[in-house]
Amino acid sequence: MECRACVWATIGRVTSTDDALAERFTEHRAHLLGVAYRITGSLTDSEDAVQEAWFRLAAVDTTEIRELRGWLTTVVGRICLDRLKSAAARRERYVGQWLPEPVVRPLGIPEQANPLDVVVQDDGVRMAALVLLHELSPEQRVAFVLHDAFSVPFTEIADMLGCSVAAARQHASRGRKAVAQADAPPRVDLAEQRRVLESFVAAMATGDPAAIAQVLHPDAVLIGDGGGKVRTAAQRMVGADKISRFAIGLMRMYGELAPVESMRFVLINGDLGMLFAGTDGSNGFRPLDRRVTAFVVRDGKIAALYDVVNPDKLTTVEF
Repeated sequence: MECRACVWATIGRVTSTDDALAERFTEHRAHLLGVAYRITGSLTDSEDAVQEAWFRLAAVDTTEIRELRGWLTTVVGRICLDRLKSAAARRERYVGQWLPEPVVRPLGIPEQANPLDVVVQDDGVRMAALVLLHELSPEQRVAFVLHDAFSVPFTEIADMLGCSVAAARQHASRGRKAVAQADAPPRVDLAEQRRVLESFVAAMATGDPAAIAQVLHPDAVLIGDGGGKVRTAAQRMVGADKISRFAIGLMRMYGELAPVESMRFVLINGDLGMLFAGTDGSNGFRPLDRRVTAFVVRDGKIAALYDVVNPDKLTTVEF
């Protein structure tokens, strides 16, 4: 976490004699964060990758760089690919389902207040889109993201992956096909999202599984990420009836899941979601861990719920 606070101070220290280069680099910060976040799904890894890209830039002869944005994009892609490979073993040992680290912002903040606010305006970093990306292999993800989203030539991607140009094209094609077949719904207007989420909260308050199921898409999906540290749904859950019964079971264990004082609407990767500050477990109920829950709305109903409870992924969230 320390690197997030120090990276731009570091740039200032290192470039006291080359302010122009630091300024040029900073102009591309939001873009580079978007590249890294799409590939890694981690804010920490994204900030680290951007910082490392700066160090690499500062160490080369920039007169030989024809197009700085493209050069930096390729460098960040390489760094992220290395991180994906080193993270493979950790992912194999990960307990339960895995979700990307959310970018949580309060409602009503000025647009583009910082680079992350610029990043989350892109449809490609919605939680639903990131979940799909991270079901691809690292090679497919890197090739698809870099080529389709950021127009990196396949010759450079092939060099990065250590494969032929034809193989790089194949990786991107497979990633593109998988994402298309998953058919993630497009981003819905925030006003419509709020209407649907308020209906969900009202249905939860009734304690009636039929009322809850009515607000959910028939093929709704619930994915919880506790990282083996806190409780959430252990397995991917599919179907409105199953999810509604699960919700009722939670209410019996934890009491009211969304008391006014502990729940508020927030933006999660640019879409409306809910932040739960948790409960203390009074009146004989179990304490409820704090969490953020992202939603996907399709056809006026909730099509997906992403429950991020792993405390390691909530370190930047202000509860």
